[in-house]
Amino acid sequence: MVRYLRAHCPWDAAQTHRSLTAYLLEEAYETVDAVIRDDDAGLRDELGDLLLNVAFQVVLAEERGAFDAAQVVTGLEQKMRRRLPHLWGDGPAEPWEAIKRRERADTPNGLLADVGPTGEPLLRAQRMQEQVAKVGFDWPDPGGALAKVREEIDEVEQELGAASGQRLASELGDLLFSVVNLARLLGTDACAALVGANAKFADRFSALERIARERGLVLGGVELDVLDELWEEAKRQERVTS
Repeated sequence: MVRYLRAHCPWDAAQTHRSLTAYLLEEAYETVDAVIRDDDAGLRDELGDLLLNVAFQVVLAEERGAFDAAQVVTGLEQKMRRRLPHLWGDGPAEPWEAIKRRERADTPNGLLADVGPTGEPLLRAQRMQEQVAKVGFDWPDPGGALAKVREEIDEVEQELGAASGQRLASELGDLLFSVVNLARLLGTDACAALVGANAKFADRFSALERIARERGLVLGGVELDVLDELWEEAKRQERVTS
């Protein structure tokens, strides 16, 4: 289907690996959102959209002569056989991380090399923290991470109103990084937690809009204290129905 689209649709024909990355990420997030919502119908549809984007990347690579679909599948199968040799009769069971370390022995680029320089920022932060924790660079318990979050909040507060917006941005970045670390130590995936928070906010605001319509209120023409009252009403209704 992707090959057909490339041949017959001008928009599809104009796409590149890079032009499609935003769509690839978007579909991945929408898939996670469907999982969090326990929406089987939505998950089915989002997996289809995600599969389309994966297929698109493969076809673009085929057109460039870089690799084809068979090589993608073969490479994955070979990796799984290397990483789980005991399942295929290829050797004894070994820790996954030990096998990965052996694989990258020929290219010693540091502990964070496998994390990669790009990717979804929250996920990358969590993966970096997981990597350095393997060598003991970690808080002994979540309490230390929570204290660090409070410290970073204080530093953000100190920068409020400062002349340099760059310093404030830097402190906000440190705060976000520390929150991800706290989530990790509490056994929570930061990306999934934020996806869930986004979905909850969207649901509550939709309820706020509905309540406003029922009361003849027009958003944009009411004061903040009224909006706060509507928000609290939306939360109360949510608790009743959950």
